[in-house]
Amino acid sequence: MPEFSAKLPDDCTTMIEVREGVDATDRELVDLLERRFGYMRAAARIKPSRDTVRDEARKASVIAAAVAEAESRGIPGDVIGDIWERLVEGSIAYELAEWDNTRV
Repeated sequence: MPEFSAKLPDDCTTMIEVREGVDATDRELVDLLERRFGYMRAAARIKPSRDTVRDEARKASVIAAAVAEAESRGIPGDVIGDIWERLVEGSIAYELAEWDNTRV
């Protein structure tokens, strides 16, 4: 992952600096998501059957953990919950497609 080159939020004094920070953060998030989806590829490779891809208990646990972590950091848990719902559903869809691709 490349080094973060923008100013931290509390150090910003202009909107240009804020936008540079947001853009740099977005690039970091995509880097992290690339790694997360790599884990989905690994899961698809490892799981023995397609019906083991969707795990509702694990999904609920992952979302609850993200919400709790967000709230402990003072950011809105409901927003993080919504983002993680979409992230986990997208991850499941990706993993299913990868599972199918590795078995054809």
